[in-house]
Amino acid sequence: MADPIALLVGLGNPGPRYSNTRHNAGYWLADAVAGRCAASFRATPRFAGEFAECRCGGHRLRLLKPTTFMNVSGRAVEALAHFYRVPPAAILVAHDDIDLAPGTVRLKRGGGDGGHKGVRDVIACLGTRDFARLRIGVGHAATRDEVIDYVLRRPPANEQAEIDQALDRVLAEIEPIIGGNFGAVMNRLHRHPDAEPG
Repeated sequence: MADPIALLVGLGNPGPRYSNTRHNAGYWLADAVAGRCAASFRATPRFAGEFAECRCGGHRLRLLKPTTFMNVSGRAVEALAHFYRVPPAAILVAHDDIDLAPGTVRLKRGGGDGGHKGVRDVIACLGTRDFARLRIGVGHAATRDEVIDYVLRRPPANEQAEIDQALDRVLAEIEPIIGGNFGAVMNRLHRHPDAEPG
């Protein structure tokens, strides 16, 4: 079992225009965790984002939703991690993933950006890939040229329901996730009937 997670970052774009779009799946998870822990987000210019604190499974947890827009999310993560001296290994970044079907989630430590510009910027600003990721499947656009429009659109009701169910499964596992017990959690989350291999 690894060290506990001290900072959970949900990636997304700020403002009502984007709140229900696929690219904001990371925000949705952060909001759900805050709700479960009775925490409230507040705008915090120091961290270029919305910030909350709570206890989760006996661990102190900080929550961050960068409000810098997706492609420059890293500076918000870097600012908070530097201020609270949170090492990269204690950071979990939740984000949408177009390579996974709606209803699929993947938890892992380290790795590349998978083409996700928000994750790419977090890697650049932290100077390392050694942080944990929670990939939330939102499905894929019909063609490569449609990817940007696709992630900036609201999913249809049936896909939203599948994404919501996936987030519920993550919430049910949030205490062991924050506790750093990824192995057992990964076995349960990745075993879901709708999950894709990989």
